[in-house]
Amino acid sequence: MSEYVLITTTDDLSALCARLARQPFVALDTEFMRENSYYPDLCLIQVASPEEAAIIDPKAPRLSLEPLFALLANEAVLKVVHAGGQDLEIFYGLTGRVPSPLFDTQIAGMALGFGEQVGYQQLVEQTLGVHINKGARFTDWSRRPLEQRQLDYAIGDVTYLIEAFPRLLERLKETGRGEWLDEEMARLMDPASYTCDPEQMWRRMKLPNRNADVLGRLKALAAWREREAQGKNLPRNRLVKDETLIDLALHPPRDQASLARVRGLPASWGSNDIGARLLAVLENAPPMPKEEIPARERMTALGRQASLIADLLKLLLKIRCEEWGIAPKLVCRSDELEALASGQRDGLAILSGWRYNHFGKDALAMVEGRLAFSVRDGKLNLHEVEPA
Repeated sequence: MSEYVLITTTDDLSALCARLARQPFVALDTEFMRENSYYPDLCLIQVASPEEAAIIDPKAPRLSLEPLFALLANEAVLKVVHAGGQDLEIFYGLTGRVPSPLFDTQIAGMALGFGEQVGYQQLVEQTLGVHINKGARFTDWSRRPLEQRQLDYAIGDVTYLIEAFPRLLERLKETGRGEWLDEEMARLMDPASYTCDPEQMWRRMKLPNRNADVLGRLKALAAWREREAQGKNLPRNRLVKDETLIDLALHPPRDQASLARVRGLPASWGSNDIGARLLAVLENAPPMPKEEIPARERMTALGRQASLIADLLKLLLKIRCEEWGIAPKLVCRSDELEALASGQRDGLAILSGWRYNHFGKDALAMVEGRLAFSVRDGKLNLHEVEPA
């Protein structure tokens, strides 16, 4: 599919979405700018069905996106994306809803052995045998008018996707791996994945210790930074970096003038309004309640023996995933392996469902001493161990 239309009016968008609503699935992608802002600046929206393709210009003065929003909420139309997290975040921010139902071809690629976080270019090459020119990837999508080469590049993100999706779906059916994706797709559609609670931003940071006063200040500072960044529409780390907030939490200044000597803060904060707000946050931050302080396991590294066991589990995971042709990241995360190595059994995804059948039962056997590695004829082997 090489032809497409550029949509700049609400009437044309309404007509397009009415046609797309009669299709069983549509491909969806966006182009946006975010380097210098907190909120993404939506610049283009690309859509395609098996019958047509279009680029929607959200910056067009005579365009309302309401017809598109209705299509994204239409449960009868499957929305196909590739690594769609940031695109979905944009639409959630605009509508308060996550487009659904969804199918992410990057996740499907992980289940089919394309590798972890397989890129769109690689997916298209492996599925369709087509090489994509990514020359216009790094471009200023906010500038108008857009060049033809930019539009031609942008539409390729959905025209190839609409062709690759049926082939991926067929391979998933042939291998019986469709159910493997259910949990990941559900997580993709969970609104909690796209909400940002300033009061919880401290959890994303490297915690310095378990001192209630320090953590209370860090929580208050992280929430303050998030709200300031939102209000100024600046990237949070452009405003204040994580390490600076941690330093302030550990060593709070005596007065506002002292802020001018804090590494990572502008000297002007020693006397201006934003500096005054920062100091007030520090002075009024309550200690973190005991029940909110993270468990010690999060604050410290694994013990020596548990760390060695975790390394063996990672090797086992690699072996099993190579045998099955599946990306390890889809099976489990490193922290799950570390939890299993430390003795945890409850609440681990690898100990239930398809993950247990393909990896978890062997992982459990290894940590319980019923499965071991050996080397035979220069090759690594796994073998069962007889009970003592």
